[in-house]
Amino acid sequence: MYKGNYEGLHRRIKMNRDNFIYAAIITGSLDLIRDLPEGDEIDMCEGMERMAEGFRNEGRIIGRSEGLMEGEKREKKTTLLSLLKVKLGNVSNQLEQAIQNSSIEKLNTLTLSIFDITNEDDVLKIIN
Repeated sequence: MYKGNYEGLHRRIKMNRDNFIYAAIITGSLDLIRDLPEGDEIDMCEGMERMAEGFRNEGRIIGRSEGLMEGEKREKKTTLLSLLKVKLGNVSNQLEQAIQNSSIEKLNTLTLSIFDITNEDDVLKIIN
């Protein structure tokens, strides 16, 4: 498996329980040893499936977090553009594009400075 050869992983391979615990510690997969079945040997297929499920759960958590952050950023851009259109009367395509390409940090700074803005140049100075 380490070399990328996954043939034969379907075989029912048993591993010494202590070795399984050591492997979990070394790989930082302590959650795998939380509910270990009793006995001297661990079925590696079951162990691999538990490890894979742990990775899938971690991926789901990261994906949700990134999705929430992306949604927050998109919402902030929309709100800022709406506020700037009200404040300045109109927003150029250049400014709209600059806002769309801005980081969340720049958008936060712009949000805090919204009352000080009098023209598009003020906005560009903040986000560039």
